[in-house]
Amino acid sequence: MNFDYSKLKGKIKEVFGTQVAFAEAMGLSSVSVSDKLNNKTSWTQTEIQTACDILDIKPAEIPIYFFTVEVKVA
Repeated sequence: MNFDYSKLKGKIKEVFGTQVAFAEAMGLSSVSVSDKLNNKTSWTQTEIQTACDILDIKPAEIPIYFFTVEVKVA
């Protein structure tokens, strides 16, 4: 199952400007963040919490940013 991270990508751009700056703030490599945003690797609970803290995402909004299932167009 793939997740749609478009809202998360928008929030990253809004707050940090680039994924590289966000990756640095997260303490991750830019490749690692790219892999997560492209469904190649999964986010850990700790990473989700850290991302929410630095992006000012409220707990109730976590499903919107991290668990929206990608809709496949037939």
